[in-house]
Amino acid sequence: MLVADLHHFLDLPPDTPGPARRLGEHLTSIVAAATAGDAHTAWESVLPCRRRPANRRCPGRIIVVCTQSDTPIGWHCSRCGDDGTISNWAGTPYDLRRQQLALADPVHDIVIDAEIAAVLRPVAFLDIDCQRAVFAIRAHDNSLHLAVTDTDLDELIGAVAAEANHEPNRRRQQRLDAAFDALNTAANTSDW
Repeated sequence: MLVADLHHFLDLPPDTPGPARRLGEHLTSIVAAATAGDAHTAWESVLPCRRRPANRRCPGRIIVVCTQSDTPIGWHCSRCGDDGTISNWAGTPYDLRRQQLALADPVHDIVIDAEIAAVLRPVAFLDIDCQRAVFAIRAHDNSLHLAVTDTDLDELIGAVAAEANHEPNRRRQQRLDAAFDALNTAANTSDW
C-alpha cells in the first residue's frame, strides 16, 4: 500500500528524477478523478494502473473513493491490487470539487475510447468544469463514458482545437486531431 501526502509532490523542482515526477503525476490525476466524480462512493475511473507485473502493463483501471475533505482519498487497481491513500489533497489545484451551487444543465453521455480519454487529460486550456468532466470519465461495461453539458462540450472542443493548433509534436497533434473529430462528431449527432 502506498501512503502519500500530496503536498510532497506539488511544485517539484526541475531536477526531480523521472520516476518521482511520474508518481506525482499519477497521484495528482487520482486526486483530480476522485474529486471530479461522485463523493462517498467508489467508482472506476479511466486512469490506467501504473504497475507492470511480469514486465507487462497491468490492464486494470484505478478505482477511487473520496469520502470527506479531511480524510485521505482511497484508490486501488481493478486488477492487480495496487492500492494506496492520498492525504492533504484538499485545496490543491487538483481538487476539482464544486465550490458553489451550479445550475443543472442537461448532461449527455458520449462513449469514447481510451486513447481519446488519455489525450484529453493533459489538455492545458480546460476550465474547471471541463477538467471535472474529463477526470470524471467512467469506465462501464468495457466502454468509457464522458458526461458533459452542451456548453462544456463546446468548451472542450475549443480547448482541444487550440492545443492541436499549437502542438509542435506531430504525433500528439494527430492524437489531438482524432479527439477533436470524435468530440465534434458527437456534438453534431442529433440523437446524443
